[in-house]
Amino acid sequence: MATGLAAAGADVVATGRRDALVDEVASDIEACGRRTIRQTCDVADPASLDAIRERCLREFGRIDILICAAGITARVPTLEMMAADWQRILDTNVTGTLRACRAFVGPMLERRDGRIITIASLSSFLGFFEVAAYTASKSAVAGLTRALAVEWAGRGVRVNAVVPGVFATDLNRGLLDSPRGQELVARTPMKRFGRLDELVGAAVFLASDASSFVTGQLLVVDGGFLASGVNQ
Repeated sequence: MATGLAAAGADVVATGRRDALVDEVASDIEACGRRTIRQTCDVADPASLDAIRERCLREFGRIDILICAAGITARVPTLEMMAADWQRILDTNVTGTLRACRAFVGPMLERRDGRIITIASLSSFLGFFEVAAYTASKSAVAGLTRALAVEWAGRGVRVNAVVPGVFATDLNRGLLDSPRGQELVARTPMKRFGRLDELVGAAVFLASDASSFVTGQLLVVDGGFLASGVNQ
């Protein structure tokens, strides 16, 4: 999404906890001819969110778009899940999203113009086996998105979510090669996993004036997964 927005003409700051990954994506953004900042951040650390917001304002003068994409999961039977693991997932996925929104919305509200995009999940709508914490957290992200959209709509800030279906990444490739992955692709009417570049259109749409009257929505990009009943 970061490089997709850069290719569409935006200056983009892609941040996270790891210097190497931040630097890698920053180089991709610069290859699109856009400006960026190399600075790490952690949604568990409000001070780091404030610091990168202030640097963005110093170097770019304004903040138009925020995408809240930090998320973690763990597969474990619910009765065996440690309380600390439950809390860690909810703290990153839900409270981390809230922290980012609170940190960055101020300048948007002052200008009465801004777009916030959260990342929901198929599990915002459906239950998945042995991922109760993740499912609960992503259901909460969907509710938070709607609540913030209602609260800030009159002050010029739109809040929507992108809902990815099943996309192959370096983090989940082992899962997708398993029987669980085969079940997921079998339930997808397009009979394949998504390509990461197929999320770009949704992000650009929600970040642009093309969606000027769209707020509080969950835009699903899933190859038909949620629409699916019987596939054959």
